[in-house]
Amino acid sequence: MEQKFYTLLVYSENVAGVLTQVTAVFTRLQVNIESLNVSASSIEGIHKYTITCWSDANQIERITKQLEKKIDVIKANYYIDEELFIHEVALYKISTPVLLDNPEVSRTIRKHDARMMEVNPTYSTVLLAGLTEDIADLYHILDGFKCLLQFTRSGQIAVTRSFDEPVSEFLKAQENS
Repeated sequence: MEQKFYTLLVYSENVAGVLTQVTAVFTRLQVNIESLNVSASSIEGIHKYTITCWSDANQIERITKQLEKKIDVIKANYYIDEELFIHEVALYKISTPVLLDNPEVSRTIRKHDARMMEVNPTYSTVLLAGLTEDIADLYHILDGFKCLLQFTRSGQIAVTRSFDEPVSEFLKAQENS
């Protein structure tokens, strides 16, 4: 089967231990998580896990079904990139002396619509919010300038292209039954 890049949106109650249960499903099936982001959702008391991984269609369905069997998981769905709005945030810590000596570094930062967060004599901090490809592109360019001191990224966050959160429909159906 062909491997594809999937994003899973998993909704759960905000209780301790759910993250361990969720990651255990991936471990058991020997699927590597590429990124994981956990935050409150738009529904009070419900948390949203945004998980990305490479998988085939059969395996991603298995993962989703196994996640939904967990007591504290309310709903789990998987998506391909075209079904979602996806964003990521990155911080780049760069050498201020290199930044000041090479005007191309500053031009590159502006060209990528990144923001300077802090500038001091030793280092400067740059923030970029955007698509994964844009973040990787800026990383490679800054690394090529030999000015990159530190780098971190958030992992993907995503919302569906549909009007409601998928868990909203599920919760409404539960209330009505």
